[in-house]
Amino acid sequence: MFDLTEEQIETILGRYKNQQQRDKEKYEKVKDSEEFKIKNREKAKSWYENNKERRAKKYLDNKDFNLAKNTYYYYKRTNQIDKFKEKHSQKYDILSMYGYFNE
Repeated sequence: MFDLTEEQIETILGRYKNQQQRDKEKYEKVKDSEEFKIKNREKAKSWYENNKERRAKKYLDNKDFNLAKNTYYYYKRTNQIDKFKEKHSQKYDILSMYGYFNE
């Protein structure tokens, strides 16, 4: 696709790194201002209003995973993970399939 030399790649990566640093510094300066907070909240609210169906669809598509995760958290909080594995083997399998456990 592109034949870039090692020098060109390093230049591009350097520019990208510098841009990220500038953006971070700019954000650090404005993040606590009231104007920024108001504008950011308005943007978030409009996104939420425009994407309600998408969020609902995502929740429905992942409903089994979310229910399994909530059940697991309950058993984890009550220190009964072994009981969860016995009682809810299908939910445990769903979580394992998604790679949820680090075991």
